[in-house]
Amino acid sequence: MRYAGREPADREPDSTARPPLLRELLLVVGLFVIYKLGRQAANGHVEEAYRNAGNVWDFERSLHLPGEGAVQSLLLHDETLIHLANTYYATVHFPATLLFLVWLYWRRPRHYVWSRRILAALTGAALALHLLFPLAPPRLLAATGLVDTGQVYGPTVYGATPATDSMANQFAAMPSLHFGWAVMVAVGLIVATRSRWRWLWLLHPLVTLLVIVGTANHYWLDSIVVSALLAVALAALPLRRTEPVRTHVPWPATTSTPAAMVLPRTADPAPPTAYTRSRARSASSYASHGARR
Repeated sequence: MRYAGREPADREPDSTARPPLLRELLLVVGLFVIYKLGRQAANGHVEEAYRNAGNVWDFERSLHLPGEGAVQSLLLHDETLIHLANTYYATVHFPATLLFLVWLYWRRPRHYVWSRRILAALTGAALALHLLFPLAPPRLLAATGLVDTGQVYGPTVYGATPATDSMANQFAAMPSLHFGWAVMVAVGLIVATRSRWRWLWLLHPLVTLLVIVGTANHYWLDSIVVSALLAVALAALPLRRTEPVRTHVPWPATTSTPAAMVLPRTADPAPPTAYTRSRARSASSYASHGARR
């Protein structure tokens, strides 16, 4: 059953707002390549990454943030649970974001353009921070006492020797794009849809946060920093509202009350000829009678 008064976001997609598919494919692939190359360019700063990791760990303790180990201890109670967490970390990040963009492109073109811009801006800022502030994750810092769950329980996307890992930069923990992209996916779907269940999309970043911390791949601070970057991107690149279609109706130039309609006045009807002659004779008789008296 459909209702005529649907919200604007639930109407049929505006095909005029959808950019060309080939251009978007090239753009997304290009952004992904830049992302991978940027992370590789930030590799190699091993000593600085470990030094920054110690500073971040001490800073979190000075802020009295809850220890990452509290989350990991919950996952380690069940080997199946920690295996699921590792699988979620390794397999959900990119596919979920890609499916999010594909759905928006097809069903909400205007929201797709907005979300793609936000993700590009967020990723660019994150890559800059990776270059400026290399950071070893907590699983590699002995002072944390945390377990590298990916290496111990599997699966993992990282090599066993971080310093020589040619497939991924393991010293780019700050900020967490896993969490940043997950938050943007939830925000984008909540804004683009009108279902009463749309707020459940917040479970995606919540689960992601527990996974990245519980698997010791990120600090709490990594998520806080990427949230701040995302907030700045959302404020700087707001979603453009579409103007309602206006139908032009010609109106008088002035707004004063229109003057009353004036009809042309017609002449009074002439009396009949016989009536005129009778009136003339009566007047003549009356005059003669008055003269004799």
